Amino acid sequence: MRKNSTFSTHAQWTGMVPVDDTALAVTDSGGPGIPVIYLNGQFATQGYWRRVIAELGTGWRHITYDERARGRKSKRSADYSFEAAVRDVDAVLAARAVDRALLVGWSYGAVVGAHWADRNPARTVGAVLVDGAFPHDWLDEAMEERIRKLFRRMGWFTPLLRPTGLTPRMTAEEQADSNIELGRLSRESELGPVLENIVVPVRYVVASGTSLGSRGDEQERIRAGLDAVTARNANLRVSAKVPSNHGAILRKDYQAIAGAVREVAALDRGER
Repeated sequence: MRKNSTFSTHAQWTGMVPVDDTALAVTDSGGPGIPVIYLNGQFATQGYWRRVIAELGTGWRHITYDERARGRKSKRSADYSFEAAVRDVDAVLAARAVDRALLVGWSYGAVVGAHWADRNPARTVGAVLVDGAFPHDWLDEAMEERIRKLFRRMGWFTPLLRPTGLTPRMTAEEQADSNIELGRLSRESELGPVLENIVVPVRYVVASGTSLGSRGDEQERIRAGLDAVTARNANLRVSAKVPSNHGAILRKDYQAIAGAVREVAALDRGER
């Protein structure tokens, strides 16, 4: 069992963290507890986590940030790749002098969290993956075309919402490319080995039903890809299967997510 870590108290902080050719808007609640870093959905913002954070309370050190060109303050970049997203986790933790953290990722952020936990086991308390990081071959040529058409259709109104921070300051093509890259990274041959290699506690909180752009039982078939991985790696378990869908899970099932965070932290402390 890993030795317990000692976490020092830091003051609350909000500011910009430079990384590569850009800068990210970051909020660090300070606090005496385990640092928890929240990894957003692909085009979401740090505000999506407010219910989870409120449910966990002030005994934790909550670190949130907006990815490149997301939110109202994070700057544009020439690089919106998945590897850039993984580097951004390193940059935020380094800027806040955090050596070891508990990762909580939703959707795209769950895949980022899985990769970061695999690459940095000594720095990872554990991870909570919220309706994401399911190994499944869902991307083919037809799906790729559907994705490009979806973002082209959305392209007429998303720029109108950019001043509010609700949509990213990325072109429709950039958004589609990011989503297609996620599909390639989610293939069983790509994501499966990453998940099987993780040596820290990982708990999934799984939604029900559809998400934006999915059809029929497509989303449930994608989630079913998790079964084989949890059977092969005892560090990975499903903490909860909740009734809300992919888009509503942070809003409606924040208690289940907070429960999974507590479960991972308890494992790190050697509790049962």
